[in-house]
Amino acid sequence: MLAIIGLGNPGEKYEHTRHNAGFDVLSILAAKLDTPIKKLKFQGVMGETFLNGQKLALIKPQTFMNLSGFTVSDAMAFYKLEPKDMLLIVDDIDLPFGQVRIRPKGGPGTHNGLRHIVQCTGTGDFPRVRVGMGAPPPEWDLADWVLSKFQTEEERKTAYDAYVLAADAALCWAEHGVNEAMNRFNKRHAE
Repeated sequence: MLAIIGLGNPGEKYEHTRHNAGFDVLSILAAKLDTPIKKLKFQGVMGETFLNGQKLALIKPQTFMNLSGFTVSDAMAFYKLEPKDMLLIVDDIDLPFGQVRIRPKGGPGTHNGLRHIVQCTGTGDFPRVRVGMGAPPPEWDLADWVLSKFQTEEERKTAYDAYVLAADAALCWAEHGVNEAMNRFNKRHAE
């Protein structure tokens, strides 16, 4: 059993904002796997499927970003999963816009969703796919930046391409593990 959790904020107001990268990546992944994410569970919405004979849950918390730990800890307890069996998909302002990085674990950094997950579970040992949003321009407040939508067609295309790449990285993680996903997807952007 594995779970992939895309972080974001629920509601139309937040759709396709920088902070909702996890939701957008999970939507692409759900389409690739033909798995609707509609069932209410774990203070979120989810769908279940099988990938190479292994059960896989796709989960979007509906608690708002800074309370994402409730969904993660509920899913962990219900499925009796270890952190290594759960993949988090998050936006990251410390990565250049459009870049994707996979990490086997780590601290929350400036990410409030990750911070709450660490608070609720007592660990940062979750593999994660980080989608770069870039740092806010000097005139922008951080909260306004991450809750903003992409302004140009070029930005939307860059974000979409990164989301597709992140969805492919998540599939690679589910099929081959975190090390293979890191080797395939981190190397590609280091060039």
